[in-house]
Amino acid sequence: MADEALSAGAVARRLGVAVTTLRTWHQRYGLGPSEHVPGHHRRYTPADLARLEIMRRLTTEGVAPAEAARWARQAPAVLPPERLGLKARASTVRDGGGTTIPVGRAGPAARGLARAAMRLDSVTIGRTIADALATDGVVATWEGLLRPVLAGIGERHAATSGLIEVEHLMSRCVSEAFATVARAHPTSGPPRILLSCADEEQHSLPLEALGAALAEVGVSYRMLGARVPVPALVEAVNRTGPAAVVLWSHIRATADPCQLTALLAVPRRPLLVLAAGPGWRADSLPAGVVRPVDLAEALSLAVAVRDSLDQSTTS
Repeated sequence: MADEALSAGAVARRLGVAVTTLRTWHQRYGLGPSEHVPGHHRRYTPADLARLEIMRRLTTEGVAPAEAARWARQAPAVLPPERLGLKARASTVRDGGGTTIPVGRAGPAARGLARAAMRLDSVTIGRTIADALATDGVVATWEGLLRPVLAGIGERHAATSGLIEVEHLMSRCVSEAFATVARAHPTSGPPRILLSCADEEQHSLPLEALGAALAEVGVSYRMLGARVPVPALVEAVNRTGPAAVVLWSHIRATADPCQLTALLAVPRRPLLVLAAGPGWRADSLPAGVVRPVDLAEALSLAVAVRDSLDQSTTS
């Protein structure tokens, strides 16, 4: 039996779920590994795996997790799906070959999320993202889980002109997850950070990630979202007087430095202007504009501005 037992990572890859999801199923519903060798981590037996396959299949079909777990615990491991009242279906998407989403060196959770995205399995997508956010936080989830999968979808679309439906569903699930984080971390005081996409820039998910990360550490912000014309952005800055403005550009076509110049010229000039995103060229930025290399640096700079203002008001 020991030779057949599997680690949590191996089971997660088999099922296309995150390891954190397995941990949740173990803690909440008792669907954990049953084989234990003293001095070693518990491992999943074939019977454990069969029950987890039932759990994943039922939850994918929309059954509530608690009810799915009850069926999984009661069902004999050797029963085929038809005996459980499930519709046995051949998957229309294979885990390998040309229909996979490349995720580079990202871990098994990202590979599982990519498979769920290809299945258009919004339940598993949402659960995987929520588990990662609860365990690792926004920045680590974005860098290690979401960004590799989203980049892989974009790469596959560029090569095939397909996966538009996958990109739309994945984007919606990610937006919902970040909105949930923001609601779970209400902030007090006036918003000091203004987040905006550049004019005609429609890729807003990285900006939403920054907003969720700011909320997670207690920094209030305003989100203008996608495709903000320069006059509207300038008007928003003049009306609200933010301490920092983050202007996101995903592609070179939307990264007009004149937008940054306009921000630096407003009467209520922000203390910090960040040109975020791969669209901006470092050698074309106006003096005084900072280009963060990643989400973590953008978050750190925004928090530093907040802390500086707090110190000045208390001194």
